[in-house]
Amino acid sequence: MKAVILAAGEGERFQPITMARPKHLIKVGGKPILEHCLNALKTAGVEEAVIVVYHMADAIRQYFGDGKKFGLNIEYVEQKALFGIGNAPGTIELIMKEDFVLVNGDMLFSPDPLRKVICLHQKEKAAATMAVVPVDKPDDYWIVELEDEKRVKHIVKKPNVGVTLSDFADAGIYVLSTEVFAKLRKIAPTENGLEIPEALSILTSDSNAVLAVKIPSEDRLSIDRPWNVLDANRWVLTRMKSETLGIIEEGAHLIGPVALAENACVRSGAYIEGPTFIGELSEIGPNCYIRPFTSVCKNVMIGNASEIENSIVMDGTHIGQFSYVGDSILGENCDFGAGTITANYRLDAGTIKMVVEGELVDSGRNKLGAILGDNVRTGIDALFMPGVVVGQGSQIGPNVVVQRDVMAKSVILLKQEVDKRT
Repeated sequence: MKAVILAAGEGERFQPITMARPKHLIKVGGKPILEHCLNALKTAGVEEAVIVVYHMADAIRQYFGDGKKFGLNIEYVEQKALFGIGNAPGTIELIMKEDFVLVNGDMLFSPDPLRKVICLHQKEKAAATMAVVPVDKPDDYWIVELEDEKRVKHIVKKPNVGVTLSDFADAGIYVLSTEVFAKLRKIAPTENGLEIPEALSILTSDSNAVLAVKIPSEDRLSIDRPWNVLDANRWVLTRMKSETLGIIEEGAHLIGPVALAENACVRSGAYIEGPTFIGELSEIGPNCYIRPFTSVCKNVMIGNASEIENSIVMDGTHIGQFSYVGDSILGENCDFGAGTITANYRLDAGTIKMVVEGELVDSGRNKLGAILGDNVRTGIDALFMPGVVVGQGSQIGPNVVVQRDVMAKSVILLKQEVDKRT
């Protein structure tokens, strides 16, 4: 069975880290989100994949190529506009001649739920089969009401608070028959496009047309907000195979599952707690403390006596000695001066807010650091307050306290006052 992966979105919510890469190529656990998606498809028995691209399509094509090094046959279809599944008749119908898997390329899922969806679909010969997952706040999701435990009765977007149709939400994993295309062509997409569950809702009036498989919430993770990238990193690291292929100097300590890539080096005195990933050519220490759920990508340097906690440090970044990075995402080729701090906890212990697409959004987290684009440089003792976002190419001077978001290519310096009486 072929799979279609939707990877066309611009990822505006994830700026500045999506200024230089599509959302689907953000690395968690050392690999792009989309690669984890493809690996799950392959493990579930899928051998051919069609990736629907639009934003930064060339970057996705360049990374995955024809798919052979990933054990798949991959081809690409480019959308002309961001109309989601509503654009499917013009993008994938011509190459889909039989039932196919459809998944969002910006989420993580285990292979087992997909196997269950495929199995039920083939057994019942449904027009469409979807996975559904239990949620705590139904008013935040596409909610799926079931009857007889597996037949989809209604699909409703963000029902009003207090209106309880169901506690199960759309999980973003589907198997569709080709007859779905004919029904989709009858619907005119709005300016915002036609979302997948909306498309499936028109089929629910047909007997046995849409079926659902209930899956555990821990078997799938949606990545909708910037801080969800940290959740995704934790999700991957928890399931990661631990192996140490690099150099571990005498006096270094690796505790728990630590994946140390080839040509990486852990210097004497370093203390690393897993689950943690250390990428190729990276150098840790000496005397560093790398705490759980940290991903250090390729060619990263972490200086003496620095501490990294629950963070993602992208390729080529250098963190100077005596620095602290907590619950943060650092873009590629950043350069931290000694003593740089990303604060991740409010003095009043409240939840941390972040500006997303121009709106202040409560993350619901009481620990959240900074998100930095590529090529950000800091002077010694620079400090980022919780939840700030710094655009790519910015320079933050020594002793500067960054309390609000910084636009790309900004330069922020302390002004030195001169006492003219001396």
